[in-house]
Amino acid sequence: MRKIKQSHKALLAGFVSICMVGCVGTGDQKGTGKSTSDIATQVDCYLKGAESAGMSGAVLLAKDGEIILRKGYGMADREQKKSVLLETGFDIGSVTKQFTAAAILKLEMEGKLSVNDPMNKYLDNFPSDKAKIMIHHLLTHTSGIRGGFGGDYNDLVTRDELVERVRRSDLLWEPGTKYRYSNAGFSMLGAIVEHVSGQSYEEYVVENLLKPAGVMKTGYLIPGWDKKYLAVGYRNDKRWGTPLDGEWLPDGPGWNLRTNGGFISTVDDMFLWIEALKGEKILSKEAKAKLFTPHVQRSDNSSYGYGWGIRETPRGTRLISHGGGTIAFNADYRWWIDEDIILIMFTNNNKLRAGSFTPKIAEIIFGTEGRGKE
Repeated sequence: MRKIKQSHKALLAGFVSICMVGCVGTGDQKGTGKSTSDIATQVDCYLKGAESAGMSGAVLLAKDGEIILRKGYGMADREQKKSVLLETGFDIGSVTKQFTAAAILKLEMEGKLSVNDPMNKYLDNFPSDKAKIMIHHLLTHTSGIRGGFGGDYNDLVTRDELVERVRRSDLLWEPGTKYRYSNAGFSMLGAIVEHVSGQSYEEYVVENLLKPAGVMKTGYLIPGWDKKYLAVGYRNDKRWGTPLDGEWLPDGPGWNLRTNGGFISTVDDMFLWIEALKGEKILSKEAKAKLFTPHVQRSDNSSYGYGWGIRETPRGTRLISHGGGTIAFNADYRWWIDEDIILIMFTNNNKLRAGSFTPKIAEIIFGTEGRGKE
């Protein structure tokens, strides 16, 4: 393939107009203006163009519980010439946070805690400035705890070591007064899950959330990943490796990453998880209301629930979403909940990330009215 001497941004912007030629159908689907087959054809055409420029990843698109596009693109391992398969596992980054939030709500359903409990009810000896931090504040990034206390892979702290770092740190502001994204805050939630449940975080999530949802290939170590099924991440076109090639503790990643990010999953598993959330097998109606309530306003005119971002679309419907970014991997997870359209995309090339493509895919689904607002 000849080299294209234009920026990635300009290249991505050109994909839609190029791909729409010869790819436009004539059907109609209420709520989208197009038939699902037309949408699938156009999205696939767009992503094939991206693939030709070096994008590699997996995508799943569904409407009303029916999958309309489910496909891998590009290479999972360039050196071994292995293509991305549907069973390929990707690091989903901060998309992991929704499982931590769901675990807290599951424990609340079991009567073992309340989101209104202070953090220091479960994590002892926090000084007076942190006594006002409630679990709710941790879930909504309003605790005042700073974003992080070390690197994901080069600072392998244990749970207790990270808790101690938070304990000794200064708060950025009074709990509950401002929003600021905090990975460390979500790691405190994971520590609470372990304290209350008596299990490791991963054990609790797998046994109480994932297995009941039929989700079998999501987690850190419990899925028993064979590396040949893991995507290799590429950073600036250099091989970074699989998520399991980085340094981890014997039972999983260090706590700068654990419970706030780093789960490995597939697009199929993440679809099954969303489908399970539609009913009450995993979480009750009341728990899901808390999960998806816009608890705190953010500066980009969106809100944050518990482990999910929430935005009103130009059609007056709700978009529930979250992204996840790591050194080489990227995930974008979008659920237009009122229209029941699900878009899941994972990539393993930091130059062409999932979040660069999903806004354009939203335009294909909903038209230009969604530009920058989907």
